[in-house]
Amino acid sequence: MIDPIILFFLLGAVAGLLRSELRLPAAIYEFVSIVLLLAIGLKGGVELAKQPFASLLPQMLTVVAMGFGLTLLAFPVLRYLGRFKRADAASIAAHYGSVSVGTYAVAVAYLGSQQISFEEHMPLLLVLLEVPAILVGIVLARGLSRQTRWKSIAHEVFLGKGIVLLLGGLLIGWVAGPDGLSSIEPLFVDLFKGILALFLLEMGLIMATQMGSLRRHGPFLVVFGIVMPLFSALVGTWLGWSLGLSIGGTTILATLAASASYIAVPAAMRISVPEANPTLSLAGALGITFPFNVLLGIPLYHALAVWAHTFAKG
Repeated sequence: MIDPIILFFLLGAVAGLLRSELRLPAAIYEFVSIVLLLAIGLKGGVELAKQPFASLLPQMLTVVAMGFGLTLLAFPVLRYLGRFKRADAASIAAHYGSVSVGTYAVAVAYLGSQQISFEEHMPLLLVLLEVPAILVGIVLARGLSRQTRWKSIAHEVFLGKGIVLLLGGLLIGWVAGPDGLSSIEPLFVDLFKGILALFLLEMGLIMATQMGSLRRHGPFLVVFGIVMPLFSALVGTWLGWSLGLSIGGTTILATLAASASYIAVPAAMRISVPEANPTLSLAGALGITFPFNVLLGIPLYHALAVWAHTFAKG
């Protein structure tokens, strides 16, 4: 059976494509986003307190290196095969080297529905993966120029809403522990899938608005928006297996690698690379990659993780 949260996404997509009057009020969408980000951070923070920080360091460094590497790999493909302008190629590459919180949340819900456990410190890796691609994208677009507004970029990256809420949730969960959070579980735990369903309804509506941009910019972005996540998922699967993650943890890491940012990176690129066309990046990330990952990708990445662990056992 199809998970109900996926049906919410499809409802939004169909309503948007049919030009329905359905809209999620801006204040509601803001509230849903805040609850979703805090819920992810809180759960990760509780589990983070259970293990020594030093044991996580190899995974943290690997994820940062993956963010750099995927961005550097995507750029020449976009620049020379896609024939995008340098600024546009760098911006799109940064989106695909970063991470989507919404896709992560869907992967968590998917594993939960399959009763598959995973390492609960994954929100920490989610936060770390936001940053490297942004830095690489800026350097690829502009070089190491004195004119680059690094102070504004740092403020947007590290004090943006998404990072503050995720890190804040991690810290609160780490300090309070499971007993301290029991009083707020009805909102942040029990209602998680309901909140996620509303979030995906809005994502479906937003995705529908990107269809016109995809028609204008040709088939290459469509192909890239599917092939790049598949390649990135293979990298994430291999790294997850190499790091000794569980099947669930490997699935999450593959999903993180395969996702494309549509919150933190667009904001940073708007400041640092204003000449880049944001429509191209968002059309690929929201119009192609997000629905592909939500509808087909996550089950496929889980199958890859199962295969990798089975193959490793001989």
